[in-house]
Amino acid sequence: MGDRKIVVANMIRWGMIGCGDVTEHKSAPAYQQTEHFELLAVSARTPGKAQDYAKRHGVPRWYTDADAMINDPHVDAVYIATPPDSHLELALKVAKANKVCCIEKPMAVNFAQSQQIHDAFLARQLPLFIAYYRRSLPGFIAVKQSLEANEIGSIRHVQWHYNRPPSALDLSEKYNWRTDKTIAPGGYFDDLASHGIDIITFLAGNIAQAKGLCSNQQGLYSAYDGITATAGFESGATASMSWNFGSYEYQDSLIVHGSHGTAKLSVFSDEHVTITNESGITTIAMPKPTPIQSHFVADLSNHLLNKVSHPSQGNSALHTSWVMDEILKC
Repeated sequence: MGDRKIVVANMIRWGMIGCGDVTEHKSAPAYQQTEHFELLAVSARTPGKAQDYAKRHGVPRWYTDADAMINDPHVDAVYIATPPDSHLELALKVAKANKVCCIEKPMAVNFAQSQQIHDAFLARQLPLFIAYYRRSLPGFIAVKQSLEANEIGSIRHVQWHYNRPPSALDLSEKYNWRTDKTIAPGGYFDDLASHGIDIITFLAGNIAQAKGLCSNQQGLYSAYDGITATAGFESGATASMSWNFGSYEYQDSLIVHGSHGTAKLSVFSDEHVTITNESGITTIAMPKPTPIQSHFVADLSNHLLNKVSHPSQGNSALHTSWVMDEILKC
Protein backbone atom coordinates (compact mmCIF):
# COMPACT_ATOMS: atom_id res chain seq x y z
CA MET A 1 0.00 0.00 0.00
CA GLY A 2 1.58 3.27 -1.08
CA ASP A 3 1.07 6.82 0.20
CA ARG A 4 -1.08 7.68 -2.83
CA LYS A 5 -3.72 5.13 -1.85
CA ILE A 6 -3.77 6.44 1.71
CA VAL A 7 -4.31 10.04 0.62
CA VAL A 8 -6.98 9.17 -1.95
CA ALA A 9 -8.94 7.05 0.49
CA ASN A 10 -8.51 9.62 3.30
CA MET A 11 -9.33 6.81 5.73
CA ILE A 12 -6.86 4.30 7.12
CA ARG A 13 -8.35 1.03 8.33
CA TRP A 14 -6.28 -0.65 11.03
CA GLY A 15 -6.09 -4.27 12.05
CA MET A 16 -4.74 -5.03 15.53
CA ILE A 17 -2.92 -8.23 16.49
CA GLY A 18 -3.21 -8.94 20.20
CA CYS A 19 -5.92 -7.99 22.68
CA GLY A 20 -3.89 -7.64 25.87
CA ASP A 21 -3.93 -5.04 28.63
CA VAL A 22 -2.03 -2.38 26.67
CA THR A 23 -4.81 -2.30 24.06
CA GLU A 24 -7.71 -1.95 26.50
CA HIS A 25 -7.06 1.61 27.67
CA LYS A 26 -3.70 2.85 26.33
CA SER A 27 -3.76 2.27 22.58
CA ALA A 28 -6.83 0.84 20.85
CA PRO A 29 -9.19 3.63 22.00
CA ALA A 30 -6.75 6.13 20.48
CA TYR A 31 -7.03 4.45 17.08
CA GLN A 32 -10.82 4.57 17.37
CA GLN A 33 -10.87 8.23 18.38
CA THR A 34 -8.40 9.58 15.80
CA GLU A 35 -9.91 11.28 12.77
CA HIS A 36 -9.43 9.37 9.49
CA PHE A 37 -8.56 6.17 11.39
CA GLU A 38 -10.78 3.13 11.87
CA LEU A 39 -10.01 0.10 14.02
CA LEU A 40 -11.56 -2.37 11.59
CA ALA A 41 -10.32 -5.71 12.86
CA VAL A 42 -8.68 -7.47 15.81
CA SER A 43 -6.90 -10.80 16.05
CA ALA A 44 -5.99 -13.07 18.97
CA ARG A 45 -4.90 -16.71 19.15
CA THR A 46 -6.87 -17.53 22.29
CA PRO A 47 -10.31 -18.86 21.27
CA GLY A 48 -13.04 -16.33 21.92
CA LYS A 49 -10.70 -13.52 22.97
CA ALA A 50 -10.81 -11.51 19.73
CA GLN A 51 -14.55 -11.99 19.40
CA ASP A 52 -15.10 -10.80 22.97
CA TYR A 53 -12.79 -7.81 22.44
CA ALA A 54 -14.50 -6.87 19.18
CA LYS A 55 -17.93 -7.03 20.82
CA ARG A 56 -16.90 -4.93 23.83
CA HIS A 57 -15.10 -2.28 21.78
CA GLY A 58 -17.35 -2.13 18.73
CA VAL A 59 -14.75 -3.48 16.28
CA PRO A 60 -16.43 -4.77 13.08
CA ARG A 61 -14.17 -7.77 12.35
CA TRP A 62 -12.33 -10.33 14.45
CA TYR A 63 -9.91 -13.15 13.65
CA THR A 64 -8.19 -16.07 15.38
CA ASP A 65 -5.67 -16.21 12.51
CA ALA A 66 -3.31 -13.23 12.35
CA ASP A 67 -2.27 -14.13 8.79
CA ALA A 68 -5.86 -13.85 7.60
CA MET A 69 -6.24 -10.44 9.17
CA ILE A 70 -2.92 -9.17 7.80
CA ASN A 71 -3.97 -10.23 4.31
CA ASP A 72 -7.52 -8.93 4.57
CA PRO A 73 -7.77 -6.50 1.60
CA HIS A 74 -9.91 -4.18 3.70
CA VAL A 75 -7.10 -3.73 6.26
CA ASP A 76 -4.68 -0.96 5.25
CA ALA A 77 -2.35 -0.94 8.27
CA VAL A 78 -1.48 -3.29 11.12
CA TYR A 79 -0.78 -2.57 14.79
CA ILE A 80 1.19 -5.39 16.46
CA ALA A 81 0.37 -5.46 20.18
CA THR A 82 1.79 -8.84 21.15
CA PRO A 83 4.77 -9.86 23.34
CA PRO A 84 8.13 -9.00 21.71
CA ASP A 85 9.12 -12.57 20.84
CA SER A 86 6.42 -12.56 18.14
CA HIS A 87 7.22 -9.14 16.66
CA LEU A 88 9.73 -10.30 14.04
CA GLU A 89 7.54 -13.01 12.49
CA LEU A 90 4.43 -10.82 12.43
CA ALA A 91 6.20 -7.68 11.20
CA LEU A 92 7.81 -9.52 8.29
CA LYS A 93 4.37 -10.80 7.28
CA VAL A 94 2.98 -7.25 7.37
CA ALA A 95 5.87 -6.02 5.23
CA LYS A 96 5.30 -8.86 2.76
CA ALA A 97 1.63 -7.82 2.59
CA ASN A 98 2.88 -4.31 1.68
CA LYS A 99 1.10 -2.57 4.54
CA VAL A 100 1.86 0.17 7.06
CA CYS A 101 2.89 -1.16 10.48
CA CYS A 102 3.07 0.06 14.07
CA ILE A 103 4.70 -2.23 16.64
CA GLU A 104 4.45 -2.09 20.41
CA LYS A 105 7.77 -1.42 22.11
CA PRO A 106 10.34 -2.80 22.35
CA MET A 107 10.73 -3.30 18.62
CA ALA A 108 11.84 -6.94 19.05
CA VAL A 109 13.69 -9.15 21.53
CA ASN A 110 17.10 -7.95 20.34
CA PHE A 111 18.90 -5.66 17.92
CA ALA A 112 19.40 -8.33 15.23
CA GLN A 113 15.66 -8.96 14.98
CA SER A 114 14.95 -5.22 15.08
CA GLN A 115 17.38 -4.75 12.18
CA GLN A 116 15.54 -7.38 10.14
CA ILE A 117 12.23 -5.62 10.71
CA HIS A 118 13.70 -2.22 9.89
CA ASP A 119 15.33 -3.45 6.69
CA ALA A 120 12.19 -5.26 5.47
CA PHE A 121 10.11 -2.07 5.63
CA LEU A 122 12.90 0.12 4.29
CA ALA A 123 13.33 -2.17 1.26
CA ARG A 124 9.65 -1.73 0.43
CA GLN A 125 9.57 1.97 1.38
CA LEU A 126 6.75 1.24 3.83
CA PRO A 127 6.07 3.38 6.91
CA LEU A 128 7.17 1.69 10.14
CA PHE A 129 6.41 3.07 13.60
CA ILE A 130 7.24 1.84 17.10
CA ALA A 131 4.99 2.75 20.05
CA TYR A 132 7.44 4.86 22.04
CA TYR A 133 4.56 7.22 22.65
CA ARG A 134 6.36 9.50 25.10
CA ARG A 135 8.03 11.22 22.15
CA SER A 136 4.58 12.59 21.26
CA LEU A 137 3.58 13.79 24.74
CA PRO A 138 3.48 17.61 25.04
CA GLY A 139 5.60 17.69 28.21
CA PHE A 140 8.54 15.82 26.70
CA ILE A 141 8.32 17.91 23.54
CA ALA A 142 8.52 21.05 25.70
CA VAL A 143 11.57 19.68 27.53
CA LYS A 144 13.26 18.91 24.22
CA GLN A 145 12.56 22.46 23.00
CA SER A 146 14.01 23.84 26.24
CA LEU A 147 17.20 21.82 25.80
CA GLU A 148 17.47 22.81 22.13
CA ALA A 149 17.11 26.46 23.20
CA ASN A 150 20.21 25.96 25.39
CA GLU A 151 18.34 26.84 28.58
CA ILE A 152 20.76 24.62 30.51
CA GLY A 153 23.67 25.10 28.09
CA SER A 154 25.45 22.14 26.52
CA ILE A 155 24.44 18.74 27.87
CA ARG A 156 27.27 17.27 29.95
CA HIS A 157 25.73 14.25 31.68
CA VAL A 158 22.41 12.41 31.88
CA GLN A 159 21.50 10.45 35.00
CA TRP A 160 18.50 8.14 35.26
CA HIS A 161 17.69 5.91 38.20
CA TYR A 162 14.58 3.74 38.22
CA ASN A 163 13.84 1.47 41.18
CA ARG A 164 10.71 -0.26 42.40
CA PRO A 165 9.71 -3.03 44.81
CA PRO A 166 8.82 -6.48 43.47
CA SER A 167 5.16 -6.85 42.53
CA ALA A 168 2.73 -9.31 44.04
CA LEU A 169 3.01 -11.33 40.82
CA ASP A 170 6.79 -11.42 41.16
CA LEU A 171 6.58 -12.62 44.76
CA SER A 172 4.05 -15.30 43.83
CA GLU A 173 6.61 -16.71 41.37
CA LYS A 174 3.78 -17.38 38.92
CA TYR A 175 4.61 -17.21 35.22
CA ASN A 176 4.91 -13.74 33.69
CA TRP A 177 6.17 -13.35 30.13
CA ARG A 178 7.67 -9.97 31.01
CA THR A 179 10.23 -11.70 33.24
CA ASP A 180 10.83 -14.74 31.02
CA LYS A 181 14.31 -14.26 29.59
CA THR A 182 13.39 -16.20 26.44
CA ILE A 183 10.81 -13.51 25.62
CA ALA A 184 12.25 -10.46 27.42
CA PRO A 185 15.98 -11.04 28.04
CA GLY A 186 16.21 -8.02 30.34
CA GLY A 187 12.91 -8.66 32.11
CA TYR A 188 11.24 -5.44 33.18
CA PHE A 189 14.24 -3.65 31.71
CA ASP A 190 12.90 -4.50 28.25
CA ASP A 191 9.41 -3.28 29.10
CA LEU A 192 10.26 -0.12 31.08
CA ALA A 193 13.87 0.88 30.50
CA SER A 194 13.23 0.83 26.76
CA HIS A 195 10.84 3.78 27.21
CA GLY A 196 13.42 5.72 29.23
CA ILE A 197 16.39 5.01 26.96
CA ASP A 198 14.29 6.03 23.97
CA ILE A 199 13.18 9.31 25.56
CA ILE A 200 16.75 10.05 26.68
CA THR A 201 17.98 9.77 23.10
CA PHE A 202 15.01 11.88 22.00
CA LEU A 203 16.12 14.61 24.42
CA ALA A 204 19.91 14.32 24.33
CA GLY A 205 20.78 12.69 21.01
CA ASN A 206 22.09 9.32 19.91
CA ILE A 207 24.36 7.19 22.06
CA ALA A 208 27.71 6.10 20.64
CA GLN A 209 28.66 3.48 23.21
CA ALA A 210 27.07 1.73 26.18
CA LYS A 211 28.06 -0.93 28.70
CA GLY A 212 26.09 -2.73 31.37
CA LEU A 213 26.40 -4.75 34.56
CA CYS A 214 23.52 -7.17 35.14
CA SER A 215 22.36 -9.41 37.96
CA ASN A 216 19.48 -11.53 39.19
CA GLN A 217 19.38 -10.54 42.86
CA GLN A 218 16.05 -11.99 43.98
CA GLY A 219 15.94 -15.27 42.08
CA LEU A 220 12.20 -14.84 41.53
CA TYR A 221 12.33 -15.28 37.74
CA SER A 222 14.75 -16.07 34.92
CA ALA A 223 15.42 -12.54 33.64
CA TYR A 224 17.65 -9.87 35.20
CA ASP A 225 16.21 -7.73 38.00
CA GLY A 226 19.16 -5.37 38.55
CA ILE A 227 21.00 -3.55 35.75
CA THR A 228 23.46 -0.65 35.81
CA ALA A 229 24.82 1.06 32.69
CA THR A 230 27.18 3.76 31.52
CA ALA A 231 26.98 5.38 28.11
CA GLY A 232 28.54 8.03 25.93
CA PHE A 233 26.59 10.19 23.50
CA GLU A 234 27.73 11.12 20.01
CA SER A 235 27.92 14.69 21.31
CA GLY A 236 30.55 13.72 23.88
CA ALA A 237 28.15 13.87 26.85
CA THR A 238 28.02 10.92 29.21
CA ALA A 239 25.26 8.99 30.99
CA SER A 240 24.78 6.77 34.01
CA MET A 241 21.63 4.67 34.35
CA SER A 242 20.37 2.02 36.75
CA TRP A 243 17.26 -0.11 37.12
CA ASN A 244 16.35 -2.30 40.06
CA PHE A 245 13.11 -4.26 40.39
CA GLY A 246 13.60 -5.53 43.93
CA SER A 247 14.21 -2.34 45.88
CA TYR A 248 12.40 -1.06 48.96
CA GLU A 249 11.22 2.27 47.53
CA TYR A 250 9.98 3.48 44.17
CA GLN A 251 12.22 6.00 42.40
CA ASP A 252 12.10 7.49 38.92
CA SER A 253 14.63 10.30 38.67
CA LEU A 254 15.99 11.65 35.38
CA ILE A 255 18.44 14.57 35.56
CA VAL A 256 20.01 16.27 32.57
CA HIS A 257 23.11 18.17 33.69
CA GLY A 258 24.15 21.03 31.46
CA SER A 259 27.02 23.50 31.36
CA HIS A 260 24.72 26.26 32.67
CA GLY A 261 21.86 24.48 34.40
CA THR A 262 19.93 21.28 35.03
CA ALA A 263 16.62 19.73 34.01
CA LYS A 264 14.97 17.38 36.52
CA LEU A 265 12.09 15.14 35.49
CA SER A 266 10.89 11.54 35.52
CA VAL A 267 10.11 9.13 32.73
CA PHE A 268 6.81 7.73 33.99
CA SER A 269 5.25 10.13 36.51
CA ASP A 270 3.31 13.31 35.79
CA GLU A 271 5.40 15.47 38.15
CA HIS A 272 6.39 18.89 36.83
CA VAL A 273 9.79 19.25 35.20
CA THR A 274 12.10 21.81 36.83
CA ILE A 275 14.63 23.75 34.77
CA THR A 276 17.27 25.46 36.88
CA ASN A 277 19.78 27.97 35.53
CA GLU A 278 21.27 31.35 36.43
CA SER A 279 17.90 33.02 35.77
CA GLY A 280 16.16 30.90 38.39
CA ILE A 281 13.77 27.95 38.27
CA THR A 282 11.05 27.36 35.72
CA THR A 283 8.64 24.45 35.52
CA ILE A 284 7.11 22.48 32.68
CA ALA A 285 3.83 20.64 33.15
CA MET A 286 3.64 17.00 32.11
CA PRO A 287 -0.02 16.46 31.21
CA LYS A 288 -1.01 12.97 30.15
CA PRO A 289 -3.94 12.47 27.80
CA THR A 290 -6.56 9.77 28.02
CA PRO A 291 -5.91 7.43 26.32
CA ILE A 292 -2.17 7.84 26.85
CA GLN A 293 -1.33 7.06 23.22
CA SER A 294 -3.73 9.61 21.73
CA HIS A 295 -1.02 12.11 20.71
CA PHE A 296 1.14 9.31 19.35
CA VAL A 297 -1.70 7.94 17.21
CA ALA A 298 -2.68 11.44 16.06
CA ASP A 299 0.93 11.85 14.93
CA LEU A 300 0.55 8.64 12.90
CA SER A 301 -2.36 10.23 11.09
CA ASN A 302 -0.40 13.43 10.48
CA HIS A 303 2.53 11.46 9.10
CA LEU A 304 0.47 9.27 6.78
CA LEU A 305 -2.01 11.89 5.59
CA ASN A 306 -0.27 15.24 6.02
CA LYS A 307 3.41 14.29 5.56
CA VAL A 308 4.35 15.56 9.05
CA SER A 309 7.23 13.35 10.18
CA HIS A 310 6.42 11.07 13.12
CA PRO A 311 8.87 11.21 16.06
CA SER A 312 9.04 7.42 16.58
CA GLN A 313 9.87 5.55 13.41
CA GLY A 314 11.98 2.53 12.58
CA ASN A 315 15.32 4.35 12.65
CA SER A 316 15.01 5.82 16.14
CA ALA A 317 13.57 2.62 17.60
CA LEU A 318 16.36 0.60 15.98
CA HIS A 319 18.88 2.80 17.79
CA THR A 320 17.09 2.17 21.09
CA SER A 321 17.27 -1.58 20.42
CA TRP A 322 21.00 -1.29 19.77
CA VAL A 323 21.61 0.57 23.04
CA MET A 324 19.61 -2.04 24.97
CA ASP A 325 21.59 -4.86 23.38
CA GLU A 326 24.88 -3.19 24.26
CA ILE A 327 23.80 -2.84 27.89
CA LEU A 328 22.67 -6.46 28.04
CA LYS A 329 26.05 -7.74 26.88
CA CYS A 330 26.83 -8.09 30.55
